[in-house]
Amino acid sequence: MAAFSYICDSVAVITMSNPPVNALSSALIRAVQKAVEEAIGDFAVEAIVIRGDKGKFSAGADIREFNRLERGPPLVSLIDLIEDSKKPVVAAIEGVALGGGLELALGCHYRIAHAQAYVGLPEVLLGLVPAAGGALRLPRLIGISATLSMITTGKYVQAREALKLGIVDKVVGENTVDEAIQLAKKVIGQPLGSRQLSTLPVQCPPNVEAFLDEAMVKVKKQFRGAQSPLACVEVLRAAVQLPYLEGKKKERELFQFLYTTDQTRAQQYAFFAEREVAKWTLPSGASWKTASPQPIRTAAVIGLGTMGRGIVISLVKAKIPVIALEQDKKQLDIGSKAVMSLLDREILKMEQLGHTEATNSLGLVQFTLDYGKLRDVDIVIEAVFENMALKKEIFRHLSGICKPEAFLCTNTSGLDIDEIASVTDRPQMIVGTHFFAPAHIMKLLEVVRGSCTSSTSISTAMQLAKNLGKIGVLVGNCPLFVGNRLMLPYIQQAIFLVEEGNKVEEIDRALEGFGFAMGPFQMMDLAGLDTLWRCHVEHGLTRPEQSTGTSNHCCGSKRYSPLLGILSEKLRFGQKSGQGWYKYEKPGGRKAMSDPWLHNFLSEYRDAHNFKTQYITQEEIIEWCLYVIINEGFKALEDGIASGPEDIDVIYTNGYGWPKHTGGPMYYASLVGLPVVLTKLEKYYEANPDIPDLKPSMFLKKLVAYGNLPLKEWQFHLGSQNCKL
Repeated sequence: MAAFSYICDSVAVITMSNPPVNALSSALIRAVQKAVEEAIGDFAVEAIVIRGDKGKFSAGADIREFNRLERGPPLVSLIDLIEDSKKPVVAAIEGVALGGGLELALGCHYRIAHAQAYVGLPEVLLGLVPAAGGALRLPRLIGISATLSMITTGKYVQAREALKLGIVDKVVGENTVDEAIQLAKKVIGQPLGSRQLSTLPVQCPPNVEAFLDEAMVKVKKQFRGAQSPLACVEVLRAAVQLPYLEGKKKERELFQFLYTTDQTRAQQYAFFAEREVAKWTLPSGASWKTASPQPIRTAAVIGLGTMGRGIVISLVKAKIPVIALEQDKKQLDIGSKAVMSLLDREILKMEQLGHTEATNSLGLVQFTLDYGKLRDVDIVIEAVFENMALKKEIFRHLSGICKPEAFLCTNTSGLDIDEIASVTDRPQMIVGTHFFAPAHIMKLLEVVRGSCTSSTSISTAMQLAKNLGKIGVLVGNCPLFVGNRLMLPYIQQAIFLVEEGNKVEEIDRALEGFGFAMGPFQMMDLAGLDTLWRCHVEHGLTRPEQSTGTSNHCCGSKRYSPLLGILSEKLRFGQKSGQGWYKYEKPGGRKAMSDPWLHNFLSEYRDAHNFKTQYITQEEIIEWCLYVIINEGFKALEDGIASGPEDIDVIYTNGYGWPKHTGGPMYYASLVGLPVVLTKLEKYYEANPDIPDLKPSMFLKKLVAYGNLPLKEWQFHLGSQNCKL
């Protein structure tokens, strides 16, 4: 770890080095400060360039020092030193300048960026606000509105967009440091007053107070329950209302407050968990360290429905040539047009961000009806609808066509990987790749290991996830895998509450208040009630009887609701039909409205089935719906389907809308307290013995018996298990 410098034509070049991303550790900050002080005091130096080693400026604070942030980042004094320098300082940005890295660059008088570099202030993703003046300097440079968008979302901005906003002064395609040196030489002796951002007025829109009030309302709605985005708005308010030094004090107070909250700890847990899930290990001892992924140079996707189209786009964006196959000409025409439309939109976005090579993506996909075209691809991803017979037919066919070393993947949301693999000549190369819709946007990829799947196949699938910009989580093979296995009791429990007289709108409102972007009923309408019903049928989750014409709401001794099937039979599919649990302004509409027809129907349904009305509070709604997810999570750990609580939490925060500021279902359980969760489940199960999902997991009971252990110790007490990983 070092910060070293050399002098080139009176310009001192200071290089930050802390592999792999030049994180701003305390040691590195001290080293850079010392180098800057020496350069300022050296008469031979007339200007300074600050760069990062190995093509990366800095990714911000050193995550290994997160537990020491409360003492205050020494970065502030370094940035002030740079900004106050009478000698011009230029930031040469390559790779990334994120968080403290961008704050450091904003302290410099000039900024040059490589075309492929990214900048951003993503502290909000860790439950924090920028703490070294970033949220105070940035609005003085690019204005309140653009700053608000960046700091409340934590989004990264590529160099050309940063140039348009005014964050950087120049974008170059190569030789970033040399260009920075030339700029530094050019501005030697020029006044720096206008380049010291802390001395400038904030660029405000008219009626800025009303703008910030409106922004607060929007942020509350967009980031339900999260504190740090609201604090970001307050930092901007301080930037507008207070002199820089007082604003700096307010920024620090907000940072200190957030740092002590459960939300910040939860988001930091989620941050580390997303990195831990890549470190998979099998019972055999094979792991991410020992298994080498095979290169994927070409791919094929079978099925061009909604999911298949998104997978094609994901591969194209990763610059992997794709052959897209459909079963008949009509579906191929529909699918190819939809893919090209999506691709055009993605290319436009990429070009706007400065990806000049984006149009080349058009040549990366070809469409066909001919399975023979798949003969030489490295990987095939099957994405037809959830039907075991159809999938087996396809894999049987692929087994006879594809080269022996080709990996065959199925985008099933919960069908048996081993049964699919049984019809092939290469069961060791069959992997479940459960994408989430829309596949070109959602970050999660469940990688499902069958009993025969090799470590090489797993490693290749996990590396593919990374190449596609997704988070791969390895799970075991069981009905519905991990994500949907936990989601099923959640949906069922919400429907049971409706059967007992609670309103759809009230249940959704309670879960949205917890932090979900949408409640279970809006989510079902979005997914399609007919799709969910078909999934229930395919997985044997329905009764043998028809869903209508019976008053019985039990399947054996287990409670059962036919409402999904009944609404589907009435062609109430959700958003796509314009009516489901809600009504919409038109088929395909997005604005959910309360539906008097549904209320009347449910009233008649309850009377016909003799349901006893049981109204519950919003807090109880949250407990009923979320504790069944948590309980099923413990059962998944007990069954060896998930390797640890972190895997479940990453799946839920990245694939199912669970709010990251609560960490995920398992982390939330540890926060609430396992004894509390157990007591509530026992209470609810005792009152509802016909809902087995409420019966507390044996693993949960075991952990409580040990005394409410912290989450990191759970796995130690799991004991021997029938591990399916």
